[in-house]
Parts: sequence; C-alpha cells; structure tokens
Amino acid sequence: MQTEANLPELFQQMLLPDFYPHPVTMPIELIQTHASIVLLTGDFAYKFKKPVNFGFLDYSTVTNRQHFCEEEIRLNQRGARELYLAVLPISQQGTKYQFGNNGEVVDYAVKMVQFPQSALLSNMFESGQITTDDIAEMGQIVARFHAEAQTSEYISSFGTVAKIRQSIDDNYRQTEKYIGRSQTQQQYSDTKAYTDWFLLEYEQLFLDRIDGGFIRECHGDLHLRNICRWHDKILLFDCIEFNESFRFVDTMYDIAFAVMDLEARGRKDLANRFLNTYVEQTGDWAGLQVLPMYLSRQAYVRAKVTSFLLDDVGISSLDRAAAAKTAGNYYHQAWAYTQRKQGRLILISGLSGSGKSTVGKQIAESLGGVQIRSDAVRKHLGGVPLLTKGEDSLYSPEMTARTYQAVLSLGAKLATQGWTVILDAKYDRQSLRTPVIDLVQSQDIKLDIIHCTAPESILLDRLAQRSGDIADATADLLASQQAAWEDFSPTETQYVTQIDTTIDSIASLLEQLGQAKLRT
Repeated sequence: MQTEANLPELFQQMLLPDFYPHPVTMPIELIQTHASIVLLTGDFAYKFKKPVNFGFLDYSTVTNRQHFCEEEIRLNQRGARELYLAVLPISQQGTKYQFGNNGEVVDYAVKMVQFPQSALLSNMFESGQITTDDIAEMGQIVARFHAEAQTSEYISSFGTVAKIRQSIDDNYRQTEKYIGRSQTQQQYSDTKAYTDWFLLEYEQLFLDRIDGGFIRECHGDLHLRNICRWHDKILLFDCIEFNESFRFVDTMYDIAFAVMDLEARGRKDLANRFLNTYVEQTGDWAGLQVLPMYLSRQAYVRAKVTSFLLDDVGISSLDRAAAAKTAGNYYHQAWAYTQRKQGRLILISGLSGSGKSTVGKQIAESLGGVQIRSDAVRKHLGGVPLLTKGEDSLYSPEMTARTYQAVLSLGAKLATQGWTVILDAKYDRQSLRTPVIDLVQSQDIKLDIIHCTAPESILLDRLAQRSGDIADATADLLASQQAAWEDFSPTETQYVTQIDTTIDSIASLLEQLGQAKLRT
C-alpha cells in the first residue's frame, strides 16, 4: 500500500483526528483500490474516487467525481439503504482541507456508516465463519434485488450482442499490454475466440433475454467484498455507478460475478448453492445458457482491474508482484470457463419424503450441477409463490404434464450446452420417464436414474415434520402415491441406481457419479 508520506496532502490530513467533526477511532485506516480510497474512522467511512480515467471509468474531473458520488448514493439505496448517508464536498483554504464548501471545492466524498470489516462476506469467508445458510440467503436476497430492479426500453438496449461485444472487446483491448506479464498469449487468444464464437452462435438467445425482461439496472460488481452481514441482514453495496454498460446488464451477469468469486476462492460447493438457490427463486433456469460466457467475462474483469495495479507507481513492488500473481489466477480462470464440458442428465425419482431433493442438492454441489425441482417449476408455471401451498388445480393432470415437459425441456437445453442437470421429481410413472430415455438416446446424452427409497414409517415421519419447504405433499398423500407407482421397465433398469436414503452411503454415490461411471 501507499505509505503515509506518499499520500496526497488531503489524505495525510484526513488521517488526523482533528479533521473530523465527530470522534474517531485511531489509527484511522486507509484502504485503496485501483479507483477509490476509503478512510475508516470508527463510526463512519469516507469514500473518495481517485482522479483517474480508465476509459470505461472517468473520475478525472471534480465535476465527474461529484456526479458519480451522487449516483453511488442513489443506486446503493436499493441494496444497502442503511449504510449510505450523504455526499460531502471537500474544500481547500490555503493548505488546509475541510468538509463543506467554505473555500474552493476540490473533491467530494461519500459518507457511509462504518461496519466492522469482519462483517464483509469476504472476511467471513476467510475466517471460516460463512455458512451454506448465509450463501442460500444471499441467493434469496439477490433474487429479490433483481425482481425489484428497474428495466426499460433504454436499459434493455444494452442487452444486444453489439453492446455486449463492445464492452467485452474493450476488456481485451485494455489488457493486451499485460500479455507476457500476467497472462499468456495462448490464454488471451483462446478466451477471446470463445467469446467471439459465443456471441455469434447464440445471438437469438441474447434477443430472448431482452424480450424476457432480464436486462435490468443490476448491481454490476456482485462479489463477496461488496456484500456484508450487518445487524443480521445481508446487504448488497458498492454497486457500479460509473458506467451504464456495466450496470444495465443481464441478471445473469450479476450472478456470474458471485459464482466466479466463490469458485476463485476454492468453494465450488458454495457457488453451486448460491446459483441453485437463485434460479429456483427466480425460475430463470433458462438464463443459465448465457452464464458460461459471463463467468469468463467476470473473471477476466477481475484480472483486468488487478492488472491495473501493475502500473500504479503509488504501491510497493511487493504489492505489484502480488497483484501480478492474482491477475494471473483470474486470467486462467477466465480461460478455464471457456473449455467445453460434457453435459449429462441425472434423474432423481422417488416418493414424497424419500429424500430426493436432499440427494439432488448433494449431487449438484458435488458435481457443479443444476438442480431443477418439479415443485418449483410447477409453482413458477402456476404463478404461485414458492412457499405458498398450491390449490388443487396446480396438481391437475394437465399442470403435471406441463410441469414435467418444462423440466425436461430445460434439462435438455442445458445438458446439450455442457451442464450437469439434476431432474428432481417423483417420476413415478413410465409415461413420465420415457421422454427422458428417448431424449438421451436420440441425442447421446449421459444419463443416470437415482431412485430414492426409505421405509414407509420414515416417509410418513418426514412428511409430517416437513416445514419451510416448497413441496406441498403431505403424509395423507403417501398411500395414493404408492398405489400409482410404476416399476422400472427393462429399458429403464439399465440406468437405475437404487438408494435407501436412511442407510446407503451418499458419499459412495457421489464418488461414483464424480468418476463419470454413467450408463449411456
């Protein structure tokens, strides 16, 4: 970091307690990134924008810095209203700087409530305090954030391939000078070729995202350092204010940042929990088709902004070396996302209470899979909130047929694009399973059927104790489900693995699936 002696005079004065009109905690801590400086004073934090112009970000004038400070306040009211207080001018009289406009206004600061750095999800992660429940809650919070985010014809115009390509091409152009320093020529060429191909191959998919209303005023920089748990509430803060093309984006753009960040930290299981929670809450499984490109893009952006530190004369050579290593890891991650994967389907069948969804969740987190629960699909199709019990019409034969068709259609789309997809439903009749068999045989997709069972007494007990779940089945339905069950045909049996969820080893099943010993 910069030493105090090398700091601009304003910040040297702000490290002193008498600068502030309120008590401070000494020593005042100064944190900086490639584009900002934050001073932590105890009860309050003051964020400044560096006078830099990176092309995609222009804080080079006082007027620009004032405007973007005001935008930062406006935009962050959405996800962290309690943290953002005001925009304060900084004026100069002679050699003295002060808050207010009693002199020449030379800069602006965003005044925020200071929360402990331990409350950042990034620091909770590093200290081992973050839990799967935190990550699942984060998925729910982001789903609500996106549902309330604004969209318009203007905002949607940023979802065209031409607009997306412009932003991505800028990333490549701005990082050419780091080839041979923090990334290889091969990685650069391969990653760029992939995004060029993806944008050309899936242009209609991007148009569908526009038509579906998925281009919104999003967060734009949604990783663990910009999320905190404060007063037992998850807050999303520090969203992108400086560039509309980074904020008017597909909701999957935001999701990719969080997934990429968790995977970069070595926790693909947590990334998977977040992703599956989010898509189940929103019903946007189809959006996963664009996620691989955005994952690569977000890793590349983290590589880019970290690379900028290599040119910052204000930081030490030791910090520059660390930045080069971090950037290199991100460049490699961006490249790895472009590598083609073999898609597969894993069908989870069984009566209500047999543990299907628990097994499906474990498989998803182990293999990086997408879990599509028929209970969630059914309610999204019927316009019923996930935790609201559906009316009888939601379970009519017609709605059941629609539900299973939607589950299979989503699964087929994703599997053909390289995803591991867990189809989680009763699949109690051959007529429901046959379309899956026909699909995998016609398209040469790998398939396993995991049939979950448990003793009847356990099924009844689980159903009686079920609460806070999206499934509506109750214990009184078990007898009719048992009567309706149709055994697996000889054609189906070749794909089936039976598992009693009360005694059989889930670890053994996960190992088998992880080794890709699937029947085709």
